[in-house]
Amino acid sequence: MNLFFDVDDTLITWDVKLRPGVMEVFEQLRRDGHDLYLWSGYGPRWEVVRRFEMHDHIINCFWKPLYDHHVRLVELGVPFVPDYVIDDHHQVVDAFGGTLVEPAGRPFVVDREMERVYAEITAFAQRNAASRA
Repeated sequence: MNLFFDVDDTLITWDVKLRPGVMEVFEQLRRDGHDLYLWSGYGPRWEVVRRFEMHDHIINCFWKPLYDHHVRLVELGVPFVPDYVIDDHHQVVDAFGGTLVEPAGRPFVVDREMERVYAEITAFAQRNAASRA
């Protein structure tokens, strides 16, 4: 599946700290055969890929549509509709389907959002595979 991750408040905090579990989940998702992309309302976030050494996991980065979500994909250079999105804004999740996460700002000692994200992606992929069989 083509998985699109939002950046700010989904993967990183306001002070640019990486949410716990991001790299481990990215590694497992790639092993599971998924293609990972970043997108943001602030534009392609290659600086995040570089800063956190995500090169082995992220295929490409794009502008994220903030309104008229499906219509704006072509305008923003996104070559296909995401199969699944992970975002802290329900409008994006509602538009494409995926997992809504709590913003990455609460104390990290209790942050288990990425574990939940992985479980939800896995369950979704299994349901899709079963429905195709």
